[in-house]
Amino acid sequence: MSIRISNAPCSWGVEFPDDPRNPPWAKVLNEAAATGYAGIELGPIGFMPEDPAVLADGLAKNGLSLVGGVVFQPFHDEAKWDRVLDASRRTCRSLQSHGAEHLVLIDSISPRRAPTAGRPDEAEQMNGDSWAKMLDRVRTVAKMGTEDYGLTVSIHAHAGGFCDFEPELERMLGEIDAGILKICLDTGHSVYAGFDPVAFMKRHMDRIVYMHFKDIDPLVQRRVIANRTDFYDACADGIFCNLGRGAVDFRAVRDVLENAGYKGWCTVEQDCDPQGSTSPLDDSRANREYLRSIGFNG
Repeated sequence: MSIRISNAPCSWGVEFPDDPRNPPWAKVLNEAAATGYAGIELGPIGFMPEDPAVLADGLAKNGLSLVGGVVFQPFHDEAKWDRVLDASRRTCRSLQSHGAEHLVLIDSISPRRAPTAGRPDEAEQMNGDSWAKMLDRVRTVAKMGTEDYGLTVSIHAHAGGFCDFEPELERMLGEIDAGILKICLDTGHSVYAGFDPVAFMKRHMDRIVYMHFKDIDPLVQRRVIANRTDFYDACADGIFCNLGRGAVDFRAVRDVLENAGYKGWCTVEQDCDPQGSTSPLDDSRANREYLRSIGFNG
């Protein structure tokens, strides 16, 4: 297969750039390379060095390509638009500096939606003017990333945000032009939201340009949904398990990608607590070995 496998800083527990529990960025690069990955994502802007020369040196020393970056920001919150736009511009500049391709947009977790993650029938819906304004903010960043920086921009549904469940994702795709907004499908978040990632892939492979590989422990999933557990507490509880040990059928995912002639990157993400009981190094190695065992050798 002409698919290459990368990893992301969230597999080392890096969700926010200023979290004092974060490991050093150089350690993340070193361990990603040591466990067999060809590329790495940027992580939240401010975690990796924004000086292009410094990051380029770190990537080169480890033989890694910078694959892409995520803008995980509150697109749903008009009052925070300046923050969203600043993070978007800085991320675009960093990605362009290193020849990365993928800019991934995620509406970050809202306190109004966090308790209903995994509960589509109970979740507050964003409609009318609020929905239209959120779409305008997504559209603005997608257009900027595409036209000003030459990036491939995609939307990523995420637990606890206002683009989480399948109808919301489908609605956004229908209302923003495919010329500026593609899909980054996250296998684990799809299952968390209650929809089948394989079936979704079969319907939308013409628009899927990037994949996040994440697995989900169904026993933990049922427990955290029943208990209305916060997303980050669910991560600490181990909701995202090693690939091949959870609910995602990665062989079926592989088959859809192969049949569609997919070329490019798939990025492993095993969100975890940065000071949890598991070892990111061991998990990254196990995930890479599993993917090789089912034919992802790149």
